[in-house]
Amino acid sequence: MKKVLFLLAVLTLTSVFAQQSSDRSIVNVTGEGIVKVEPDEVLIKSRIEHEGASAVLVKQKNDEVVDKVIKYLKSQNIDEKDIKTDYVNLNKRYDYNEKTYSYVANQAISITLHDIKAYEKIMKGLLENGLNRIDGIQFKSSEMEKYEREARKKAVLDAKATAEQLAEPLGQEIGKAVSISEMEYNSIQPLYRMDEAMEMSQAKGGQQTIAPGEMEIKIRVNVGFELK
Repeated sequence: MKKVLFLLAVLTLTSVFAQQSSDRSIVNVTGEGIVKVEPDEVLIKSRIEHEGASAVLVKQKNDEVVDKVIKYLKSQNIDEKDIKTDYVNLNKRYDYNEKTYSYVANQAISITLHDIKAYEKIMKGLLENGLNRIDGIQFKSSEMEKYEREARKKAVLDAKATAEQLAEPLGQEIGKAVSISEMEYNSIQPLYRMDEAMEMSQAKGGQQTIAPGEMEIKIRVNVGFELK
C-alpha cells in the first residue's frame, strides 16, 4: 500500500512539474556577432603539374620540381610543418580528337606563411623554381579562437538585447536563458583564385601586388529566455 501511495505521489509531482514547464512563457530570439580582423598569415594552395606521353618521365619531371620547390621553401626558413602535401596523382588522359593517350602527374602543396610581408618574395621564388599552378590564396589569423570567442559573446548579448526590445512594449521583462544554441558560423576571408594569384605574383620588382584586406568572423546563436 505504501508503495502504491508513493508511486501516486511521484506521478502527481511529475504531472505538476510538466504542466508548469509547458505553461512557462519563453521568447526565442536570434543574435548575431561580427568581428573584423586584419589577417597576419597567408595560406598558398599550390600545385605542380606536368603532362606527357610517358608516365615515368612525367612523374620524374614532377618529382624534380617538387624537390626544388621544397628546398627553396626551406632555404627561406619556412618550417616543415608549414609545408603540407595535400595529394599526389598520376592519371591517364585520353584525347578523343587525336585518339591518343597522355599521362598527367600532379602534386598539391599547401604552404602557410606566418609573415604576410614575405608573400611577394616567396611567390616569385616558387614560380621561378617551377611551380606552375596556384589554386588559391587565403589570408588567415593566428588568433582565430580569440576572435571566435569575441564574436560568440557579441552574438549572445545581441540576442539578449533583442529579447528585451520585444518584451518592453508588452510591459514585461525577460528572465534567465533556458536554451542556447549556435546556429551558424562564417569566416569570410579574402580569397584569390588561381588566375588572379598567378597574374599578380608574376609582377617584377618590389611592387606590392596583393592586399590582405579584412576577415569577417560572423557567428549566430539562438537563445530562449523566460518571459516574465
